[in-house]
Amino acid sequence: MTDWYRLGENQHVIASGERAFHYGDGLFETIAIRGGEPRLWEHHVDRLLAGCKCLGLDIPRAPVIRRRLDVALGESDHNTEFCTAKIVVTAGPSQRGYGRAMPTQAAMYVGVYPGIPLNKQAYEKGVAAIFCATRLATGSPVAGLKTLNRIEQVLARSECLATGAFEGLTRDADDRLICGTMSNVFIVKNNAIRTPSLERCGVAGTMRRHVIETLGGAGHDVGVADLYEDDLVDADEVFISNSQIGVVPVHRCGGYKWVIGNTTKEVMALLAKNGVDECRV
Repeated sequence: MTDWYRLGENQHVIASGERAFHYGDGLFETIAIRGGEPRLWEHHVDRLLAGCKCLGLDIPRAPVIRRRLDVALGESDHNTEFCTAKIVVTAGPSQRGYGRAMPTQAAMYVGVYPGIPLNKQAYEKGVAAIFCATRLATGSPVAGLKTLNRIEQVLARSECLATGAFEGLTRDADDRLICGTMSNVFIVKNNAIRTPSLERCGVAGTMRRHVIETLGGAGHDVGVADLYEDDLVDADEVFISNSQIGVVPVHRCGGYKWVIGNTTKEVMALLAKNGVDECRV
């Protein structure tokens, strides 16, 4: 069960005229709450504010957003030592039609979900993935942002559920590797760590940013590049990242297999020292 709040008050009904419902006009952030605190809060706020600027949505400043989150966490019956919060920002209700004023005063909802920890075996032995048939459209003005328009991910994720795979890797129309349905992907080759460019499509995850910044600060060779299936196949190691689970090794994708090597283990150990306890194995 999810508890939803708006302006600190519990919400049970969303207005039928909400543009989020009709057009997916809005953004969201899914935040790991650990020890009662939102993990990677600054990264989530940065992406949310960037998205609101792109969509022409006026929202309160970061301290106000944080206070509304804290109120929701304080009111919720869920265990806030380990749970998930979701902030949904919408363009609010309006008359029919795609167009609206720019900027528009936004509505903001905060949901609190119970936490579901990932099995430790996934961190120790890795997970299986598939290549999704669903392709991501390129050239989007909201590339990298987490808008409410996630139908491509819905279709791709449904492919995973049909096969039992933990994750599905998506590509664009030009065969570039982009990201997972719920994660970002990293490959390791000769100790160099690369993650796909998301300039054309995909979602720039907050954990992806944390991984890049943490590894770069520790002296690792980490960067962003255009990657293809051949780069993935040729990789020595593969891992994925997600705000809720941290970093998890990938041991197989279709017929391709990888070892859980020393670089991935070093990455996980480094993240465990930098606030991502799930990676402590």
